[in-house]
Parts: sequence; structure tokens; C-alpha cells
Amino acid sequence: MSVLEKTVSDKYELVVGLEIHAQLSTLSKIFSSDSAAFGAEANHHISAISLGHPGTLPRVNKRAVEYAVKMGLACNCTINLHNSFDRKNYFYADLPKGYQITQDKMPVCLGGYVTIKLANGTTKNLAIHHIHMEEDAGKSMHDNHHADSLIDLNRAGVPLLEIVTQPDMRSSEEAGQLLTEIRKILRYLDICDGNMEEGSMRCDANISVRLKGATDYGNRCEVKNLNSIRNVQRAIDHEFERQVRIIEAGGYIDQNTLNFNADTGETSVLRSKEMANDYRYFPEPDLTPLVLDKAYVEDIRRSLPALPGQLYSKYIELGLSEYDASVLTADKEVALFFEELIKHTSNYKAAAHLMMGAVKSYLNESGAHISDLAIKPANLAGLIKLVEAGSVNNTVASHKLFPAMIKSPEKTAEQLAAELNLLITNDSDDVRKYIQDALSKFPDKVKEYHKGKKGVLGLFMGDIMKSSKGKIDPQATNKLLIEALEQSK
Repeated sequence: MSVLEKTVSDKYELVVGLEIHAQLSTLSKIFSSDSAAFGAEANHHISAISLGHPGTLPRVNKRAVEYAVKMGLACNCTINLHNSFDRKNYFYADLPKGYQITQDKMPVCLGGYVTIKLANGTTKNLAIHHIHMEEDAGKSMHDNHHADSLIDLNRAGVPLLEIVTQPDMRSSEEAGQLLTEIRKILRYLDICDGNMEEGSMRCDANISVRLKGATDYGNRCEVKNLNSIRNVQRAIDHEFERQVRIIEAGGYIDQNTLNFNADTGETSVLRSKEMANDYRYFPEPDLTPLVLDKAYVEDIRRSLPALPGQLYSKYIELGLSEYDASVLTADKEVALFFEELIKHTSNYKAAAHLMMGAVKSYLNESGAHISDLAIKPANLAGLIKLVEAGSVNNTVASHKLFPAMIKSPEKTAEQLAAELNLLITNDSDDVRKYIQDALSKFPDKVKEYHKGKKGVLGLFMGDIMKSSKGKIDPQATNKLLIEALEQSK
């Protein structure tokens, strides 16, 4: 936007609510025993129930209900002990029954919130309206035949959770952070892989604008099937600008369902959306109401793993930086590895430094995941103990000993340090010899030191480290080096 347009846009407030669909990682579909596995041959995981044949009856997948309750508890929701299923009627080629079994009036989870942290350091609780269970539709493929669209019903009946937020977000950053947190929670609970590119997590964004200070919401547009967090943010930013321009020009925002073009960054109308609900919801007659009890919910609550927000707070209390705590909790497997590591060492900062340094570098360079790391956390703790004891320095630990442990993960850090002759010498005579060799090699630099140029210490230390192959204590050696320089005046 130009400066003038920025001034105009500042008059308006963005209002965003999200509908997040998470495909649950169950073995079978939500209302039948058909496999819910991804990637099978088209129309391979189907049955009379998936196809909606007359006379077939659905049965609820207990694991899907358990996963829904887990997500609700993790998002601070109230679990609705008396919930039920409904039919949502619409007619698409990939919806075999002509309706979708979902939850409308009595969803499994009510209310709740997810805490996000923004780039400026502020935190905000974003409210959830409800979470409900439903079945997925099939998939229409328009590029596989020269004249016809093809239908794959493998996905029809796969269990979904729909997480519906309140219109609580006021920036694309907030929306992006909420999606990031939701995806982390799903992965920590191990109920969805959160892969937006493959469609196991999808997002629709409801976007409107209003004058700052106004209490009524403007007409909203719904952008459908956004397949990445970045695209969600781009769509929101584009819609805010588009809607402000229309209103400023005296126009009116039509309540439409929109498509987002990732190549152009623009939205286009898919279909007009009337205010009236035309899905003709009514209670699903083939499924009895789902009645849960408090004991069942409390058993699930006790089974919940430590969640990313809880681990983040724990690591801050252990003295780690906010950045380190954020990176360590961003990936579930990394957090679990770190949790195991700190069972074997109380030097939490050193453990974080090792994870963020040598371990992260190795994983990035090799294209591996933390689950591929052959070194056991207990062995890695042994490396930290060697540094703590002054037996090896940090440089040698990261650049020599850690790579050796990668190649020989069955050996301890102490065994490898001894085999590779990496242990720091405690013989001060050896250290003094390295120091004298360095001073003899650079007599001009010795004179510069005597004239007050203390920066040359780095040159001497570098040469000493090289000569000793890192087998010295840098701090102790630095003191001896200064003593030698002062005595040489």
C-alpha cells in the first residue's frame, strides 16, 4: 500500500476466525472398519458403508472419540458429556451418501482457548468456540482424464476433528501462531501428523473488517482449503486490503466463499454464501447420542503427555533462554530426546547448547531427523560430563568427539576421548612448551602485546590450540599465556 492507503487502512480492524480440520490418525474410519491409511490405490479402502449403500449402519470409532477428548482437554475445553451426531445435507460428487455425519447442536468439546506468543513477546489467549467430530468426504480429481472428473472414495469416512475458533484474531500473525500451536498440540498428542501439504490438516479462514472501535462485525468472506500456514497469512492480508479498498470506494462486501491462488496471492469467488443455513441439519437417526462419563474423561486427562506450552515453561524455569525453549519444544521428538537427556545431566544449559549446536548441525547437514540419531541421550550426557570435568574443551567436544560418537554410537564419550587421545593434558610443563613455541613463532606480536595490543592473545591461543590439538584447558592456558608474556618484558 502507498502511504495514503496505509493511513486509510489504519482506520480499520481485521477480524479473523479459523476452522481447522485435523485428520485423526486412527487405523480405521470413523463409522466403519474400512482402513483409514493414506496412499492406497484409488477406491481400495471402501465398503458398502463408505459408499452409503441402503441398509448399512454406522458405528462410532471409540479411538476417534478418545482423540477428540484429548484435543479438547489440551485446548482447555469443557468436555460435553452428552453429545450427538447430525446429518449435514449437501450434494457433491465425492460425498457418496448425499450427506455428511457431523456434530452440530451438541459437539464433543465446548469453549476453551490456546495461548500464543507474538514476535513482540506478548502472549494472548485465543478463544475456541467448539471442537466437533465428523467424517471426511472423498476426493475429486480433475486432471487424470481428458474429459471426465474421477472420484476416489478412499478418504470418505476418514475421521476429522474440526476446531472452530471465535473471531478472536486481529492480525495474520495471530492466525499463523494459532495454527502453529494447534499443529504442535496435535503432534504432541500423537493424534494427527499435522501435515498441511498432504491435507491431514486443513484450514478455512473467515475474514472481515470493521472500523476501529465498532462493536458489530462486518460481512465475512470464507477462504477455503488453505494448505500452509504461510498461505493462510497471505490470504488474510490480501482479504484485509481487498475489503478495505471496496468499503473505502463506497462498495459492499458480499458474503462469499473464496478460493486462494497461491501463485498470485489473490482470492476469487467460488460460490456465493447466503446468510441462511441451507444444510438442513437434523439428528443422525442411525447413531444413538454419545454419552461419556467423568471417570472416562479423567482417565484420558491423566494419560495426556507433557504439552509444548508446559515444556516451554519448564525449560524457562530451568534457566534456558526463550529462544532455546521455543526451538526445543517446536518438534515433539526433539523435546522428548531433550527430556531424556536431562534425566542424565543437571547442566541444562550445556545440554541445550549441545542440542542447538552440534546435534542440530549434524541433523541439518545429513538431512536426518532426531529419531535417526544413533547416540543415546545417556551417552550424550557423558559428553557433557567430560566438558564439565575439564577433560575436553567445548571445541573438541563439538568438532571431534561428537562426530566420533556418531560413527561409534555403541562407545561412551570417555572411551572415545581416550582412544582418540583427546583428553586434556594436566601437565603444566606440556602447556608451557606450547606457549613458548607460540611466542617464539611470533616475536613481533609479543612486542605488540607489550605495547598494549591485547588483541594478539587470540592469535597466540589459536596457535597453541592447533599445536596441542585442542588437548588443553583454554581458560587455564590463557592465564599461563598472560603470565609468560608479562615475564618476557
